[in-house]
Amino acid sequence: MKPVGANITRTLDKGANLVCADNSGAKELEIIGIKARKGRRSRRESAGIGDQVKVKILRGDQEVKHQVFDAVIVRQRKEFQRPDGVRVAFEDNAAVLIEEETGLPKGNLTRGPIAKEVVERYGPIGNIASQVV
Repeated sequence: MKPVGANITRTLDKGANLVCADNSGAKELEIIGIKARKGRRSRRESAGIGDQVKVKILRGDQEVKHQVFDAVIVRQRKEFQRPDGVRVAFEDNAAVLIEEETGLPKGNLTRGPIAKEVVERYGPIGNIASQVV
């Protein structure tokens, strides 16, 4: 997995609610785990843009409701700074569901803007993105 060039502020803890930014049938997600994060003992794990998380679907179609999937965070409300000095913040927290083994997105279209740090790290998400910021 490629490193992210920006200095991402990781503010999404376990239990945070996210909007699903693709057309996979889910509407609202809850973070239940953060994958591949090293941290200090007894410090809460948190995630930011470009991080892979385990999510539970809270609202959506009956086929996917209450199931657990992997997801990648594509937008966060808290601002972060890019290497060129630009600060970026979105109006909501959102994620895209991905396949567990392959890392390909479950949907075939995204809603809303996607951070360019996510597109650099996960190319297939960039292929279905409607707008990259």
